[in-house]
Amino acid sequence: MRNFILFIRRFSNLILFLLLEVFCIVLIARTNTMQGNDVMSSANVLLAGMYQRKDNMVYYFGLKEMNDSLISENKYLRKQLALYNSVDTFVDSNVQQTIYEPDTNIVKQYANYVYRSAKVINNSIASVNNYITINRGEKDGIKKNMAVISGNGAVGKIVHTSANFSSAISILSKKQKVSAKLKDGTVGYVIWNTTNPQELQMKDIPQQIKVSVGDSVFTTEYSFFPANVLVGVVTKKDLIESTKLQLLYLRPVTNFRNLKYVYIVENTMSEEQQKLEAANQE
Repeated sequence: MRNFILFIRRFSNLILFLLLEVFCIVLIARTNTMQGNDVMSSANVLLAGMYQRKDNMVYYFGLKEMNDSLISENKYLRKQLALYNSVDTFVDSNVQQTIYEPDTNIVKQYANYVYRSAKVINNSIASVNNYITINRGEKDGIKKNMAVISGNGAVGKIVHTSANFSSAISILSKKQKVSAKLKDGTVGYVIWNTTNPQELQMKDIPQQIKVSVGDSVFTTEYSFFPANVLVGVVTKKDLIESTKLQLLYLRPVTNFRNLKYVYIVENTMSEEQQKLEAANQE
């Protein structure tokens, strides 16, 4: 207390001066004069700047929560989209005659997709066969051979799982072929045959098929991916004279250099399909 009193005595003149200055500024600001308006305007600018900095800080620290929210929302939207892509509509006259009204289409489901979000914790793009490690494993329902996609398109396939982690082989791999199709339905397969993570190749496209730079390439229902997942965009094409087949060069839509989040796609009906196909080989 004694030190505080000594401080007041020592700087009493300065303190009095500052108090008078504040009092004068308040009097000027409360009037309608030009000086008062200038003071209020300057104060508003100062406060606005402070509020903007506060808002930026709150926004920055809320980015993780916002990002997690967007991931959850995308997972829900992809699940809703899968409801439309996982059915095949055809007419079965025998069933119509006994169960449904005549001329009624029967909706036959051949796939039921479940989407799970995951964070990429390791990713390679410079090896012959590249792998991605994610922070989801067997405890989260992740199994071998499940498809992995990004928010933009195809990524790879789960090949190994542990309790809490999984690894997927990327489509940027020599041994990972992907059944794909052009917009007109022409089917081929996509491979990675270079060391450039920005280039894929699509082989075995007949010469008579018209392909233009900028055309999109999608997955087929014959691949481990859901059908119609975007793989890449055509950037160049060559004609192989010996086979008279076109070789297409694609730019993958997934940015593998900056892959942060992915979706693991489970087809809950694939096991039934695989058992049936295995029986055909016996």
